[in-house]
Amino acid sequence: MSRATVVYVHGLWMTGSESLLLRRRLGRERGFCTQIFRYRSIHAPLDTHAAGLRDMIASIDAPCVHLVGHSLGGLVILRCLERFRVGPPGRVVFLGTPVQGSRCAHRIGQWGWWGNRLLGTMAQTLRPGPLRLWRSDRALGIIAGTSPTGLGRMLLTFGEDNDGTVAVSETWLPGATEVLRLPASHSGMLLSARVARETGSFLEYGSFGR
Repeated sequence: MSRATVVYVHGLWMTGSESLLLRRRLGRERGFCTQIFRYRSIHAPLDTHAAGLRDMIASIDAPCVHLVGHSLGGLVILRCLERFRVGPPGRVVFLGTPVQGSRCAHRIGQWGWWGNRLLGTMAQTLRPGPLRLWRSDRALGIIAGTSPTGLGRMLLTFGEDNDGTVAVSETWLPGATEVLRLPASHSGMLLSARVARETGSFLEYGSFGR
């Protein structure tokens, strides 16, 4: 049986390769094995991605499987844990995940045919809607960025703390174990040594700042 494993779930339009630095730090500083769950984000429904993640977790021979989702990746994890009983045990960290919907995505969706093509099957998933809750028995840590540098600033005025793509309020999820705000942009989270350190802390101990 191998060491504890971290499965990284990437965001919209990404491949997972962008998480290289984050994964290296989690391996070097915490001793985790890391894997990427790759999925074609805009070409299949969220439930399909969630089922694929369940199958991947089930195939991992490790005493503990943690999950880290960046942006849309957190929503894939959320749906997976809502729909399926997933083992082995582990903790979860969301990085800039718009669990309560994305105003940026909603604005893109208003571009008509072009916007719908960009968002694909995720148009409805990312639209603001009913309040989402965290009901899993896994501990969840949320990291929200407060450095407003990104695509979102060209699309709208947030009027509140944001990471340039996702507002802090959009990352709020009742039932989460702990929430941490850090001065990082949406994409910059994946490059930040502090974000990697805090992510590793939560996965290892169940709290930030350890």
